[in-house]
Amino acid sequence: MALDDFDRALIAATQGGLPLVPRPYDAVGERLGVSGQQVRERLAQMLGTGLVRRIGAVPNHYRLGFTANGMSVWNVDDTQVDALGERIGQLPGVSHCYRRPRRLPAWPYNLFAMLHGRTRAEVERQAVQVQQLLGAACTGHDILYSTAILKKTGLRLKES
Repeated sequence: MALDDFDRALIAATQGGLPLVPRPYDAVGERLGVSGQQVRERLAQMLGTGLVRRIGAVPNHYRLGFTANGMSVWNVDDTQVDALGERIGQLPGVSHCYRRPRRLPAWPYNLFAMLHGRTRAEVERQAVQVQQLLGAACTGHDILYSTAILKKTGLRLKES
C-alpha cells in the first residue's frame, strides 16, 4: 500500500503515542487540520489493510506496581491450544497470550501467556489458574521472569 502525504503525517503524529487527553483523535486531527472522525476513519482503514496491526495502550507495568512479571510458557496439545489460549487470554493478570512454534528438542512450549503481579507468589498463583484451565492438555510449563524493562515503540517512518 502506497502512503500519501496525509498517511505520512498521521503516522508521524501518532508514532510516539496518542496524546493523553480525553479526545486524543480530535487532538491529532487538530494538529493535522482534519477532524477527529477523519483520523479515526483513516486509522481504521490502515488497520483493515494490515498497514497498522493494532492500536492499543502500552502500560508500564512497573510504574503501576506490577514488578513480578513472568512469561509463562506451556506445552499444550496442538489440537486444543488455540481454544485454550483464547480462554487464558481472558484471565485477569494476563496481558497477552499467543501461540508459537516449538523448537524441539530443547524448547517444547507452544503457548505463551504474560502474567503480571506485584510478587512472584502472585504470578505463581496465576500460573496455577492457567494450569487448572489447561488440565490434561498441558504436559509441561515454566515461568520466565522479566529481568529488564524493554523500550516498546510503535510504527516509525524512516526520515528521508
